[in-house]
Amino acid sequence: MTDNPRQEPHKALLIGSPNCGKTLLFNRLTGLQHRVANFPGITVEIASGKLSGHPGVTLYDYPGTYSLQAISGEERVAVEQFELALKDGELGVVLCVIDVTRLEKSLYLALQVIRECGRAGKPVLVLANMIDVLENHRINIDLEALGRDMGATVLGISARTGQGLERLDAAVSEQLSNPVCPSDHQEPDILLRGNAHQLARNYGPKGDILLRTQNRLDAFFLHTGFGGIAFFAIMYLLFQSIFTWSTPAMDAVEQGLVWISDRVVPMIDTPLLKDFTADALFSGLGAFLVFVPQIFVLTFVIGLLEDSGYMARAALICHRPLRFFGLTGKSFIPMLSGVACAIPGIYAARSIDSPRRRFLTYMAIPLMPCSARLPVYTLLIAAFIPSTTALGGLVGYQGLAMFLVYFFGMLCGLLVTAMVSRFSTSEESDLPFVLEMPAYRLPTLVPLLRKSWRRCQHFITKAGGIIVAVTFVIWVLGYFPNYGADLGASWLGQMGRFVEPVFAPLGLDWRYGVAVMSSFLAREVFVGTLGVIFGIEGAEENMVPLVAQIQNSDLGIASGVSLLVFFAVALMCVSTMAVLSKESASNRLAIRMFLAYSGMAYVLALLAYQLVSLFGG
Repeated sequence: MTDNPRQEPHKALLIGSPNCGKTLLFNRLTGLQHRVANFPGITVEIASGKLSGHPGVTLYDYPGTYSLQAISGEERVAVEQFELALKDGELGVVLCVIDVTRLEKSLYLALQVIRECGRAGKPVLVLANMIDVLENHRINIDLEALGRDMGATVLGISARTGQGLERLDAAVSEQLSNPVCPSDHQEPDILLRGNAHQLARNYGPKGDILLRTQNRLDAFFLHTGFGGIAFFAIMYLLFQSIFTWSTPAMDAVEQGLVWISDRVVPMIDTPLLKDFTADALFSGLGAFLVFVPQIFVLTFVIGLLEDSGYMARAALICHRPLRFFGLTGKSFIPMLSGVACAIPGIYAARSIDSPRRRFLTYMAIPLMPCSARLPVYTLLIAAFIPSTTALGGLVGYQGLAMFLVYFFGMLCGLLVTAMVSRFSTSEESDLPFVLEMPAYRLPTLVPLLRKSWRRCQHFITKAGGIIVAVTFVIWVLGYFPNYGADLGASWLGQMGRFVEPVFAPLGLDWRYGVAVMSSFLAREVFVGTLGVIFGIEGAEENMVPLVAQIQNSDLGIASGVSLLVFFAVALMCVSTMAVLSKESASNRLAIRMFLAYSGMAYVLALLAYQLVSLFGG
């Protein structure tokens, strides 16, 4: 028992094994929309929110763990925080979530949690999630008897449908006001594991009815031939959808900005403010906002794959080829998360058990084509690749170009890790690749749509502050001292001429050099910077889409390809470097990667420029 005197309970915690529906339940209990995915290792940080119906109680969602004997970095976070929480006098109740369709997987952790709560004198409720799945298959389970044998109350709930949450709310209220703690017992882990196995045999669903559908689907998606074809088809459709699904929304945003600009700018009388509004706000920030719908589509499609359970199959399919590059199948999810943003990808690498593989994954993630690069890719592809289609509209040339750029970035990441793994002198012992195959489930569309919308909001707010600051500075430097009369003679033009020799071998003038330099703060700043520069140059005209301005400039296709190659390889933004330094506990690693990848990006961009020029580009 803990020696801490009991305080007024203000905290509750949620703990469970990966992929048991814990985070979806957290969203329902708090009204928040935390990230939910059907793959072990997605939730890598501790989330918190006010418990619905109990405004004075904060609920904490811990990362998933299979037991209190931590293996991965993610599990260590959960176990360490759980042990600290048990010593907190404000902790009122522990909610342990189990997957009722796979009892043996969950019961071992649940029995450990009950034992530790008994020792610490904390009440615990066991939540048998996915009870609706059993009912749909007309399978009954005696949860009351299971609770007696486990030594804690077991409640049947469904985080997906909300079934049983009213009873859970009443049980939480009862435990907070009149706590009933498990008995203090000292069973060792090996005995608890045997008890979990026996309880699963006694109370778990009988027969294979829950596995039949999964086995049929796995027979296709994990097939040696068909599985690989399906994987590449799904990945291609992912990148093709970035253009096909988002184009109407992008056009709407662009037309809306033009409509607002045509009405707002003429109403401003002060010349200085009028120029700033037209050149900086609408040409700079507006050029960036046009591409936000693509972030929404990218996040939504990835969310569909995660929530459906396919991501675990994709990781298994990728394990064998990734081993050749020194990685593991578990590296696939952090790397694909890096397609949305490198920061959550780096956090997700905590789920990789092997320290060596985790280090190599850190090296690959920054080369994944993150959503911050997406506006740059879209801008350049739209400027140089025709929007025509082939094969009856099945293949769009712009979507194909996007797929190839993404593939190129991923290939570079794999080649880098292969070289490092081959020449590394590390003698650390490796851990075997073990991956749980979650059940296939229909994605919950409303949470996915909300998550995609939040991702757009986060993208705008995260990049917005930087873009506003950079846009203001670029506009001031480009507008003065001659009030925009001659951009080349402005302060910005003078600075650009200084760095122009670095970018001249790529066929880029000082305008693109300045945009590239500013993008080291954040990739998407490249678009806003060009928008301001072209906005000042075309100040006498109405706002023209940035794509058209680039097409009307003297930028050749060889230079456009070199820019695509450069952005595909050049290292991350400042915030990504900070997170990488923290997670790897090495500032030196982040700095060395930044310098190495930037140099490699320049060399590859120069080679691309020469090759395209050689073939008449």
